[in-house]
Amino acid sequence: MDEKIVQTSATMITREIETWFVSTNGSDVYQKFLLMTTDYAATAQDGAIIQHRSDRGGLARCYQGGMEYFLTPDLWARVRQVGEQAVELLTAMECPTETTNLVLAPDQLLLQIHESVGHPLELDRILGDERNYAGGSFVKPADFGNLVYGSPLMNITFDPTVAGEFASYSFDDIGATATREYIIRDGILERGLGSLESQARLDLPGVACSRACSWNRPPIDRMANINLEPGDKSFDDIIGGIERGIYMESNRSWSIDDRRHKFQFSCEYAQLIEKGKLTQTVRNPNYRGITPQFWGNLAQIGNANTWEMYGSPFCGKGEPNQIVWVGHGAPVAAFSNIEVFGGD
Repeated sequence: MDEKIVQTSATMITREIETWFVSTNGSDVYQKFLLMTTDYAATAQDGAIIQHRSDRGGLARCYQGGMEYFLTPDLWARVRQVGEQAVELLTAMECPTETTNLVLAPDQLLLQIHESVGHPLELDRILGDERNYAGGSFVKPADFGNLVYGSPLMNITFDPTVAGEFASYSFDDIGATATREYIIRDGILERGLGSLESQARLDLPGVACSRACSWNRPPIDRMANINLEPGDKSFDDIIGGIERGIYMESNRSWSIDDRRHKFQFSCEYAQLIEKGKLTQTVRNPNYRGITPQFWGNLAQIGNANTWEMYGSPFCGKGEPNQIVWVGHGAPVAAFSNIEVFGGD
């Protein structure tokens, strides 16, 4: 281990959850979930410069399954890379400040989808139920079927049917059947993230997403698996078509307003793109935007070979607060005319 590594950590969280939903209308639904979360991280220091690297973002490797998601063939290579990249970042140049092409890895799109698509489309937020705690939404009821949420390349699905994805299930916690549905299709907002009660209150289409963290909490509208569907570009095609830009991985911190409209996100690791090639590593990469304009600048989207799924075990919402697990899958994606900046 390099002497510049001053702290390391390894984390595994496993949970086994059983639910049994019974109602007076004859519902009798049993479900069992086995959840696995892992993370490896290293912090490196050289004088006043401190850099942190994790395994695709803190606690982002979240799956439904068992030890097969822990003892993977690439486990030790991933662990070594975490330490090597933490040290590499110590001597990297600061991320430049410019408006440029931005390529995001699937592990950063995890956070981008979660904050700027998942939360603003929860119907109870749009109704105002969450305004005093988790916030509201810039989306209005009249926007469904009309709002241009992003470019025609943007296709977002609610899909609790994906094997191994963190928030897959067959029925939500009020007994509604969970099915794959388009939330945004060809850039147009189609339906919200709200189960039967919110759908009836707003007279809008939704999904089976009424979820509770425990038997003693009421089910409320929660995102589950929210995925960006793949396109037809390879990773090399995307990078090769960019004259100047920056490629970013792994969320480090985030800030977004309570309407989920304006945001600023920071990543752990980045590389410059120059004349169609990845070149210098840069540290302290950040980017900012406004949700519809940002997704409107979606210019290229990776194919199924670039699609990866991650998740979070700690999505909080509701009063009393409820922590639930969510999943997000995405390919590599490129955005044009994005403000990026460094840490200085």
